[in-house]
Amino acid sequence: MSDSVALDPVDLQILRLLQNDARTTYRELAAEVGVAASTCLDRVARLRRSGVILGDQLRLDPAKLGRGLQALLLVQVRPHRRELIGPFVGRIRSLPESRALFHLTGPDDYLVQVAVADAADLQRLVLDEFTSRREVARVDTRLIFQQWECGPLLPPAAN
Repeated sequence: MSDSVALDPVDLQILRLLQNDARTTYRELAAEVGVAASTCLDRVARLRRSGVILGDQLRLDPAKLGRGLQALLLVQVRPHRRELIGPFVGRIRSLPESRALFHLTGPDDYLVQVAVADAADLQRLVLDEFTSRREVARVDTRLIFQQWECGPLLPPAAN
């Protein structure tokens, strides 16, 4: 069963524009896609109700907030059991340094993106918040030198 939502070319154009600038007004969107502002408002509301648009997000520059070093932590949890997963995920998500958390397949169970002040802060985070947990068997750290945003997420083209 597919969770996808049927989208027409106007919906796709609205999504493309909003992903590039979520502060675009309905009037500007409407002019860009060639529909009335009220129609645009209705379409965006439908996209929100259907779950295609999940929300609006403010992006901050971690370096300007004193967190100039970012890293990816590959974490192995043992034993990998449901009763340990909930508390682990809850704790990691609550850390102010955590930027993203992924549950993976393969030898590593989790990938955590973190933003910290410097190498000493990263060491403190790994030792105090990860390896000090009984269920964490291993943490493998990768520093992020540079990060790029990618294009808008749109459904695959119809064949």
